[in-house]
Amino acid sequence: MCTIRMSCQNLLLLLTVSVSAVEVQRPRGVPLSKRQFYEEGKPFTCLDGSRTIHFDRVNDDYCDCNDGSDEPGTAACPNGSFHCTNAGFRPSFIPSSRINDGICDCCDTTDEYNSGAACQNTCREMGRKERESLQKMAEIAKEGFMLKQQLIHEAKKGLEEKKAKLAEVQSGKKDLEEKVEALRTVKETAEQPEREAKERHLKAWEEEKAVIRMKKDKARMAEVFLELDDDADGFVSVAELLSHSELDQDSDSSFTEEEAQALLGGVDKVDTDVFESVWNTIKEKYISETNNDAQDPVETPQEETREPVSDNESEQYPEDDLMEEEDEEEDEDDEGDDPDDEDYKSRPTTRTQEKKDDGDEEPMPPYDQQTQSLIDAAQKARNDFDESERALREVDDQISNLEKEISFDFGPSAEFSYFYSQCYELSTNEYIYRLCPFNRVSQKPKYGGSETNLGTWGKWAGPDNDIYSLMKYEHGTGCWQGPNRSTTVKLTCGKETVVTSTSEPSRCEYLMEFTTPAVCQEPPSPDSGLHGHEEL
Repeated sequence: MCTIRMSCQNLLLLLTVSVSAVEVQRPRGVPLSKRQFYEEGKPFTCLDGSRTIHFDRVNDDYCDCNDGSDEPGTAACPNGSFHCTNAGFRPSFIPSSRINDGICDCCDTTDEYNSGAACQNTCREMGRKERESLQKMAEIAKEGFMLKQQLIHEAKKGLEEKKAKLAEVQSGKKDLEEKVEALRTVKETAEQPEREAKERHLKAWEEEKAVIRMKKDKARMAEVFLELDDDADGFVSVAELLSHSELDQDSDSSFTEEEAQALLGGVDKVDTDVFESVWNTIKEKYISETNNDAQDPVETPQEETREPVSDNESEQYPEDDLMEEEDEEEDEDDEGDDPDDEDYKSRPTTRTQEKKDDGDEEPMPPYDQQTQSLIDAAQKARNDFDESERALREVDDQISNLEKEISFDFGPSAEFSYFYSQCYELSTNEYIYRLCPFNRVSQKPKYGGSETNLGTWGKWAGPDNDIYSLMKYEHGTGCWQGPNRSTTVKLTCGKETVVTSTSEPSRCEYLMEFTTPAVCQEPPSPDSGLHGHEEL
């Protein structure tokens, strides 16, 4: 089987000539290329130069040379080799140990000259079959090479188009950049009055909330003054203040008259006007008398005890709450003004609830028409700017992709460029393999399951004289307690671009066979196979 760079037609010509070749006489097992070293009647020098012997000791079934060159036709030297002439087919070498072992290794039977084995010369038949195979391969290579020329032509045309497109996009980018900067200026110009109008609106709302908080605070202060003024004489005294131990400033569990008087500003009692300064000192600690009573379970009448109802239940059955409130009102009418009953019915007011009542949680009123117009204008300017900036990013991505594709190594004549953005699949009994050249290789179970990454594009990995014959894909999904998966893709000449086989020679290392016209070589001239070849 000929390789990618080896000429199938060259080998075909050789086999054709070999059929009618006349064998040149030489010692058994010696190739024609070394005939000059074996001249009968002259001393023989070992090919490694180690010693010289009489010619009659060549092929005497005794190994005299370290390299075994004196016994090319016997099994005497363990490191020797025997040349099969194989007239009509391809010549070959076999280890000397196979000479006269009863098994026919040379198609011309020359290796079994003294074993008595019943061998038949099959060289001409093998040559015929190989010539037919090589003829087919030569035809494929010829057609593939013609297709390759088309690929090169299309690649060249595509490259010119991409370069023209890149120049066009780069030119358009300059206009787009200018547009972006102009819209940025429009946006910033529109945002300035918008920002000022929003600040004015927010400031007015903060002032309004401050007035609301002040009014509520004064109302609360008035309520507390009445609560503290037990004798309703229009003053809050030291004695009345002492009933609220929570107002103890040093929190030592001892609220003295001196401490209470200090809260009142050093006097025994204060009226409503002076109480405002007192209120500012005590309002954070003050607890309503009705709250204390409401929280005291001892004072709650037994007959009024109710099972607690969750907020959700209250929302689900609002009519029950209404009926209960009506029942309570009827009880109040029947029983009269019971202080304990009033305390039970009063709902405690927490500091959190008080904070919600001071206007902080109320929603800000909508913008006036003038402010809203400024906001709408600024938002339109932002939208226009964002759209142009997004278009600029897309242009940058397009330029980057074009530059990457233009500079990519698609082969000496860009013959592999048609792989780009293409994918090829191979279905086996268990899996579907997918090769996307210059991107990734994957494996997916045929009957359900997630896809496994067998490697992403790494590099061209062929030998120095044929670097584009192998592709390497690396850093795939990690194996269990093993390395990351990788795939080597071997490219061979073919009329079609198709994945022909996959295998796993080593754990987590895959091999994929891939035929394509892109690697087909130009067929040789009819006479090129005859020059410089002597092994007939």
